[in-house]
Amino acid sequence: MANRLLKRVRDFAQMRAGGMVTVDVAHQALGMLEVDQLGLDATDRHLLETIVHKFGGGPVGIATLAAATNEEPDTIEDVYEPFLLQLGFIQRTPRGRIATEHAYHHLGVSPPRRESAGVQQVFFGGEV
Repeated sequence: MANRLLKRVRDFAQMRAGGMVTVDVAHQALGMLEVDQLGLDATDRHLLETIVHKFGGGPVGIATLAAATNEEPDTIEDVYEPFLLQLGFIQRTPRGRIATEHAYHHLGVSPPRRESAGVQQVFFGGEV
């Protein structure tokens, strides 16, 4: 992934900056590629947004996530997921992938409230 981005930045510099890669040129190129400050691209954000918005933060299985994002399950697991795990944006659980609070904050979305141990939960209109 890093090599792919480096090549794109180099190409951008050759076309628009006389072949010189500077910090400003790199920022411009990465901006055009929709890569944010943490290195997430549009597909990374799309995966996170899908987990957060379509599946309420998860858990969601890899096959379901792949179908919802039109990506291959192997591509998600091999290309996108390792980086999202490394950043702490998702967790893998036996039930599926879950978006973490870090992912919500990065997307600018309020994370769901977690039930604390002392708070009663309501189930079908009655207390549990």
